[in-house]
Amino acid sequence: MRTIYDFTVKDRKGGNVSLKEYANEVILIVNTATKCGFTPQYEELEQLYERHHSQGFTILDFPCNQFGQQAPGTDESIHNFCKLTYGTEFPRFKKVKVNGDNADPLFKYLKEQKGFAGFNMEHPIAHILDDMLTQADPNYKDSPDIKWNFTKFLINKSGMVVARFEPTESIEVIEKQIIDLLK
Repeated sequence: MRTIYDFTVKDRKGGNVSLKEYANEVILIVNTATKCGFTPQYEELEQLYERHHSQGFTILDFPCNQFGQQAPGTDESIHNFCKLTYGTEFPRFKKVKVNGDNADPLFKYLKEQKGFAGFNMEHPIAHILDDMLTQADPNYKDSPDIKWNFTKFLINKSGMVVARFEPTESIEVIEKQIIDLLK
């Protein structure tokens, strides 16, 4: 059975990184953007990382420019923005595509493991996203494609995808599942 450890990704400078380097850790993989309504989630993500990193938790950040061109700039400029604006310390990788024929193989795998989880309609942006996506494709909920920036995949210590969280999910819900996996 395949796990995320079967994949190699590119660091922000273009070097190969085997995800085996993260074996035995609980991982949150996130596709991000620096000019999105969800960009302030970087602050919550960094706090989550700081609270649990010493217990074997990490976040892997993959910038993506596929949603409204909201991750412009170079890999280095994105990294500098995140460090300076939000003080992020978790690993950041080369910009990727998460949907379509040219999607990064890791994200193809993640979507195969966990399809669209549904928006948390209590979030103020959820109705806007739902309306926009419904206009583009009335059946968007049936596709496992990533719908927007800051979609998150939770990986257990064995490298298996155990949950998918849409960008509208609260950090508290995500953190509870991370804590359970760290036990």
